[in-house]
Amino acid sequence: MVDGQRTLYTVILTAFAWLSSVQIILDWYHLKKRCQEQLSLALQGREMRNALLGRLLPCLWHGCVDRAIAVLQSVEPTQVKNQKALADLIGYLERNRPYLPCYSVRKHLGLRNSSNRGEKANDLVVSDRQKHNGMSWSKPGSVALAALTALVRNQECKRWFQTHTLSFSFAALG
Repeated sequence: MVDGQRTLYTVILTAFAWLSSVQIILDWYHLKKRCQEQLSLALQGREMRNALLGRLLPCLWHGCVDRAIAVLQSVEPTQVKNQKALADLIGYLERNRPYLPCYSVRKHLGLRNSSNRGEKANDLVVSDRQKHNGMSWSKPGSVALAALTALVRNQECKRWFQTHTLSFSFAALG
């Protein structure tokens, strides 16, 4: 589950290249937020934006990217204040098409549609410590802090320091 960062896609796919069934999914919250922001820039007034979101988001929720793009392309030119913002949103959907599942089916199956657990884990492991007291961190220091904090939070210190191995499990459900 990712938030749309292309570099993050590359890192994940490289790290899990050994696992043929790995799939990247764009986080629903970030997709919805991006649509809201781009349509706020593109359209004249929040009423128009909300009306269009009411047609657009159900298409995306059900994985109908072509239909969502058609909805965006059907906007009357007189309602558009910024054509580039509208074109950017269409481009965003096209670029992220492989990562836009049928969110409704995933929800029905009990699968996650949000990266909030991963983001919260990042906050607990790294961000909270680094964002306070005006601290400045080097990349190696940040990585080291994240690794050590993750060991502690996951209760893996003893195993790691004795055997240099970690317990590994997938957390797709829940």
